Amino acid sequence: MRLAVMGAGAVGAAVADLAGEYGHTIVALADSSSAAVAGDDVGDGDGIDAAAALAAKREGEPLGEADPADALEADYDVLVEATPTTLGDAQPGFGHVERALERDRHVVLANKGPVAERFGEVRELEEQSAGTVRFEATVGGAMPVLSTIEDFDPDHIDAVRGVLNGTANFILSRMAAEGLGYEHVLAEAQDLGVAEADPTFDVDGTDAALKCVIVANVLAGEDREYTLDDADVQGIEEIPGSALELATEDGQTIRLIGEVTPAGEVRVGPRLVPEHGTLAVTGTDNIVQLETEHAGRLNISGRGAGGPETATAVLADVGRLPEL
Repeated sequence: MRLAVMGAGAVGAAVADLAGEYGHTIVALADSSSAAVAGDDVGDGDGIDAAAALAAKREGEPLGEADPADALEADYDVLVEATPTTLGDAQPGFGHVERALERDRHVVLANKGPVAERFGEVRELEEQSAGTVRFEATVGGAMPVLSTIEDFDPDHIDAVRGVLNGTANFILSRMAAEGLGYEHVLAEAQDLGVAEADPTFDVDGTDAALKCVIVANVLAGEDREYTLDDADVQGIEEIPGSALELATEDGQTIRLIGEVTPAGEVRVGPRLVPEHGTLAVTGTDNIVQLETEHAGRLNISGRGAGGPETATAVLADVGRLPEL
């Protein structure tokens, strides 16, 4: 497949770097200000020099001589949307999805915004297009959460819950293990690169809520559309170290748990879980539990974020797409 990658951050760069290993060609790579785009009539094995484009970006130079809009008009089979997640109108990601589908191209999303905030519109555009939209990478990084739901059939999944944010989980597990306060561990996480300079989306529960909203949309199908406004969200900023100490004395610990309930409610917040239970993953690991109608509880755990990890989910989705 010929891929056009919108977004050259950690995930987009990793997709561009790994695509060749999966048998794909990068024909365009864009960030917010520039793009590297291959010429017309790209043949098998041809494309841009993604490594050179990314090296230029690391040196503070443009990815290439083209405008980002030119990447959307390139000769590609699949648009990989890896720009930062935005709320509300989900732009510019939604616009990128719209343009690709208008051109009857496939779309693979790492950007949560379009399917968390405008899911119905994305599905409507998809129905009118020869292209297909896939978005495994929007929930759980490398973990095959959405494809497992797809395989089991959403109608046979009763509920979903889990730890869906590695930054929040690192902070809570470090606070519990070392008896440290929230601010101290947050600073440590930022020093290690586990937390962003502005960690708001991670620690206030927004990131986990967006993932749960996407799951809720998949489970609901055409029956209902969810957005972030439908989620009940509480973060971890106000959890004192003493709460974790008291939990430990009772054989429990605290994790930020996101869930889609059997009644279709979307909730995210700190919850008590058994200290050595399945949901008490440590560090930046994530876990998702699927309550299935016929197969009982399924646990999916692993790395829920990271450039190469999330890129593998993107490229797995590319591999699931039909030829155009």
